[in-house]
Amino acid sequence: MPKRIMKGVVVSDKMDKSVVVNVERRTQHPLYKKFIRRSKKYVAHDENNACKEGDVVQIQECRPISKRKNWEILATPE
Repeated sequence: MPKRIMKGVVVSDKMDKSVVVNVERRTQHPLYKKFIRRSKKYVAHDENNACKEGDVVQIQECRPISKRKNWEILATPE
């Protein structure tokens, strides 16, 4: 089974070797058919502390690294 890959914006880089990435998706309302923006924050592993706030990054599913950290940075900041 392939690992999930998502694209999001780094909203916090205050932790050591970790960043918080906000991933936004658009979903359609079942009744009104209007597109709604839904967002969720993921804690991702950043081995080299390369990411800064505001960077657009790709994250990939990985093995659990800590209690909340199940994602890793796949692509370096653009």
